[in-house]
Amino acid sequence: MKEKIISSILMTAFLLMAACSSHKTPPEQEPQLSEEELRLIHASRIDSSYVLSLQQPDSIAHWEGLDTLTAEAWILVEDATGMLISAKNAHQRMYPASLTKMMTCLLATEHNQLLDDTIEITKDVYVTRDCRVRLGDSYQAVHLLSEMMLLSDNVAAYALARHIGGDTLSFCQMMNSKAAYLGMDSTHFANPNGLPNDSNYSTARDLLTLARYSMCDTTFARIVATPFMDIPLTDGRHLPCKNTNILLQDYDGCIGVKTGYTRKAGSCLASAATRNGVTLFLILLKSKDYARRFAESAALLDYGFRVMEKYKNW
Repeated sequence: MKEKIISSILMTAFLLMAACSSHKTPPEQEPQLSEEELRLIHASRIDSSYVLSLQQPDSIAHWEGLDTLTAEAWILVEDATGMLISAKNAHQRMYPASLTKMMTCLLATEHNQLLDDTIEITKDVYVTRDCRVRLGDSYQAVHLLSEMMLLSDNVAAYALARHIGGDTLSFCQMMNSKAAYLGMDSTHFANPNGLPNDSNYSTARDLLTLARYSMCDTTFARIVATPFMDIPLTDGRHLPCKNTNILLQDYDGCIGVKTGYTRKAGSCLASAATRNGVTLFLILLKSKDYARRFAESAALLDYGFRVMEKYKNW
């Protein structure tokens, strides 16, 4: 009897050992990144290895034309990889003009619970006559957001800032906190619309991060890709609105993003375009005049698509 018990114990131990030896412990898994972490990495990624290793860049059509552009700064990248295609003074601090409104729009879309609210244009936000909205007009916030981004309405930006932040100063603090979160180390916002202010500055590189991050937001992307719309007021009126970014009509594949102009900033444009599965992002600052910012942006985008076509064939 005793031998049977011992034999049973030994057999059980053997079976347990066999089971343990046949069980493979899974390799230690790396922590999974959240969707927001991936978005942040994507928006900030720049790969300059292609440009540094580029052989015979003058073999790409119209490469020599980049020297004739009047813009003082730009940066052009392929979005999926962050491949840097072309840049000039990309880290130089400059006035962003109404490209500032990309941040205002982003913060508004991130507070989407407020987009159904009604906003009245009151004296405390009517800071400039360089606008289309008028005192006493009322808008649903989401429609005022379209007014700001399509028509670059400066008072619309102030009205949205006050509504979201409680006051303009608090909203600017939100803007700068978001800029720091995005790694925009050479940027400071002093107002929500980019009107001249020595404390409102950025770089092409920082604005590129902002544009790429913002375009991951479906509401933001939908607004900036809209060439025309009727802006409704709460009293039943409708105001026709044509996007100031004429590349949306004139450049094949353009999907945004924002125009900007002041005397100090010159003519600026944030652009994005998609062709044959390739998406390019471009920030162009201080072009010589209104029309040239579009022509020069189109020339850079054309060059970028030619580069990517050649790159795929290497």
